[in-house]
Amino acid sequence: MNTKAILENKIKDLRKNIVKLSSSSNETRNEALNLIKEGLIRDKELIFKANKLDLIAAKEANLSSPIISRLKFDEKKLNSSVSGLEQVMNQKDPVGDVLEKRKLDDDLILEKVSFPLGVIGMIFESRPDALVQIVSLCLKSGNGIVLKGGKESINTNRALIESIKKSLEKSPLKSFWVILIESHQDVDTLLTMEGYIDLLIPRGSNSFVSYVMNNSKIPVMGHSDGLCSIYVDESVDIDKAALVCYDSKTQYPSACNAVETILINKNIAKTFLPKLKKELDKKNVIIHGDETVCSLIDCIKATEEDWDSEYLDYEVAIKVVENVDQAIDHIAKHGSSHTDAILSKNEKNIEKFFNSVDSADVFCNCSTRFADGYRFGLGAEVGISTSKLHARGPVGVKGLMSTKYLLRGNNQIVEDYSTNKKSFKHVEL
Repeated sequence: MNTKAILENKIKDLRKNIVKLSSSSNETRNEALNLIKEGLIRDKELIFKANKLDLIAAKEANLSSPIISRLKFDEKKLNSSVSGLEQVMNQKDPVGDVLEKRKLDDDLILEKVSFPLGVIGMIFESRPDALVQIVSLCLKSGNGIVLKGGKESINTNRALIESIKKSLEKSPLKSFWVILIESHQDVDTLLTMEGYIDLLIPRGSNSFVSYVMNNSKIPVMGHSDGLCSIYVDESVDIDKAALVCYDSKTQYPSACNAVETILINKNIAKTFLPKLKKELDKKNVIIHGDETVCSLIDCIKATEEDWDSEYLDYEVAIKVVENVDQAIDHIAKHGSSHTDAILSKNEKNIEKFFNSVDSADVFCNCSTRFADGYRFGLGAEVGISTSKLHARGPVGVKGLMSTKYLLRGNNQIVEDYSTNKKSFKHVEL
């Protein structure tokens, strides 16, 4: 049997048996999550050793510093993963949550309840800690998962999956619901598994997300470029605004929620730009500025490409704008609908920004780096969706749920209602 057929059979078996997971109790799923947590701590040295192999290979291949930064899985990343698992465990059971309840008639009660999507196909980039997040969210939400990580993290991913599967052997759920795939051929097979895979979540470039959408009939939850912008209004505290911009750019520059473009109101450009540059110089951030910016601080002259660039590094594009309206227009033209922020004391401008910027996350007076499932209290996330269908923004447990209607009756028939023998009451409960 060839590798394509083997993978197809694995996914079909997963689909066939998924009810064992989707119908399990919250207590059973939480116990399994705790086993995974304990296993990661138990196997951490093996995981770190595998990660070092990936880091060595990445450096030998001259991969960029943002990729190497994402690739690292150290004690800090482990602690973050463990904390995320604990947060997911502490969340309310998402399965069977009653979202609506309505009395259609006496002894005829309708409920709309949450229910797992089924089986999810997840293709993610070089971050091995994303694997732990994805597995934990799928387990909590009762979904099966087929995972494909970046080739850069192949050793770390294998070590993580080995630890997870070993831990799950102590759970009645076992590990049938987790499948790790590794090759491009496996991805192509995954894309053809409509009827067995309910949702695809690709994390990567716009071109990669487009490839997935164009080559599969399976619904796709978009997660692509993070071209995030900050507009600095004229009514700001200069020092605090500079610090927010600094954090948004440098706290973790390779993250998709790091700011890439800073738009500055013309009325504060002369005073704000030197202060901002002083902050950015602490991390040697390369600045690409428009003509006005270049006349006020030392920087590289920006090109049109800079306004559409996701640097993912210590690099940022800065432009001076007339007002909040011009900032909104710039974001509409160049943004990626991910995360954008306004720094301002003007409530009218803040509300205009909130109502006009069509992004998954729109902030005021805080860092774009807050766009994160863990920071939102979701415990973890499978990604930040820029799609408007199903889920948007950081996608946690609830974003992996669908719904079903449950109707409890007492031998009623529609004929009685169509002939007016009975009438609907439609009372919200």
